[in-house]
Amino acid sequence: MPIHLFNTYSRQIELFAPLDPAGKKVKMYTCGPTVYNHAHIGNFRAYLFEDLLQRHLESRGYEVERVMNLTDVDDKTIRGCRQLGMRLAEFTEKFKRAFFEDLETLRVERAAHYPAATEDRYIARMIEMIRQLESAGIAYQAEDRSVYFRLSKFPDYGKLAHLNLDELRPTGRIQNDEYEKESVGDFALWKAWDENDGDVRWDSPWGPGRPGWHIECSAMATALLGPELDIHCGGVDNIFPHHEAEIAQSECCTGKKFVRHWLHCAHLMVDGQKMSKSLGNFYTLRDLTAKGFSGREVRYALLTVNYRLPLNFTLAGLEASRAALARIDEWTARLLDHAKDAPPAATPLSAHAAQFSAALDDDLNISAALSHLFDLIRESNTALDRKELSSGHAAQLLDDWRAIDRVLAFQREAATIPAEVLALVEQRQQARANRDWAESDRLRDLIAQLGYIVKDTKDGPKVSPK
Repeated sequence: MPIHLFNTYSRQIELFAPLDPAGKKVKMYTCGPTVYNHAHIGNFRAYLFEDLLQRHLESRGYEVERVMNLTDVDDKTIRGCRQLGMRLAEFTEKFKRAFFEDLETLRVERAAHYPAATEDRYIARMIEMIRQLESAGIAYQAEDRSVYFRLSKFPDYGKLAHLNLDELRPTGRIQNDEYEKESVGDFALWKAWDENDGDVRWDSPWGPGRPGWHIECSAMATALLGPELDIHCGGVDNIFPHHEAEIAQSECCTGKKFVRHWLHCAHLMVDGQKMSKSLGNFYTLRDLTAKGFSGREVRYALLTVNYRLPLNFTLAGLEASRAALARIDEWTARLLDHAKDAPPAATPLSAHAAQFSAALDDDLNISAALSHLFDLIRESNTALDRKELSSGHAAQLLDDWRAIDRVLAFQREAATIPAEVLALVEQRQQARANRDWAESDRLRDLIAQLGYIVKDTKDGPKVSPK
């Protein structure tokens, strides 16, 4: 079935069609973290939406080559390393490691490439692009020795963000990496060294300095994926100025349309407010795991709202995610018990799995997709209760679930129950046989303190990790 995605550039839902003549290979670029601190859950909302997109494309038979950059030189990283008296590479390395650990915790599929802006090959590529722009009269070196992009040479600037540049405040030149949406001016491609940069500097035809933030992504994207991309993703805060600048730089260098489909995810709120350290509602993934939540619970919470809608994150919502995953876990356990070694047999219930995928074809409509999943769970549980589901049907539904979970990555990891927990479960069974309910409750609480849940069923107690 064809996939339709909302294109930020056109503001329309469009049929997805890759540039590859065979229609199978997809070139995808996703803006990664600036490694000056631990990534927060707002960042991970974007990375998880991109992971869902990649996984769904792959489930539909596409071969996705995804690049995610690491911004390891900019105003923030330099400020951070200087405050701690560290070299830039040493400062950013610990946050790079932490980022990859967090991706693992959240079950994010690895990109094909993670280029870092400070790698020699990409610095050389940035300088090459800037020289090309300068030769064409599109870039110029100003009196402050920095090199700027001349906006007047690119009349399409602002079309991605749908800005009317005539109505915005002209600012001449902008050297900072980030600036307000109301400010429009020639942006820095190469920033001349000054004392605030410390020992962070590279030689260039314009003197010592460092690249501007925007040119970094253009250089890495085109170096690895070529002049034309199928998909470019990021958060809505990247649209202006960052992605506008990427388009201007790249298209002036290559003469080709840089990106076919632009996808951006909306902001994440926390308890109905903008996430802020001053409000006490700022969370990294590590903050949440310290509170006892798992990576898959956070993954569920950040994925359950369509990427183009604002997501209001709450701790109560995380608890709801835990309950929803427990429901999935119980369902898959029932199917496994019932299927035994039977071969799959066709069942009409598999229609829900097809509807799940079709919902994601519609601009990643995750709410509808999850609705179909839970319809499947409810109806198959009812069939099990009524003894209307054969072992072969259960085996087929497990196959359907595995296909769904290759996109969602919600499956609980197989766990070996510790002997200590199993002994407590056995003691609790004896207490229940003796109708010693107080002792049974005490043992259940002890099991919970060890991180496990015991559920009583007609087939005996079932133990699972929290």
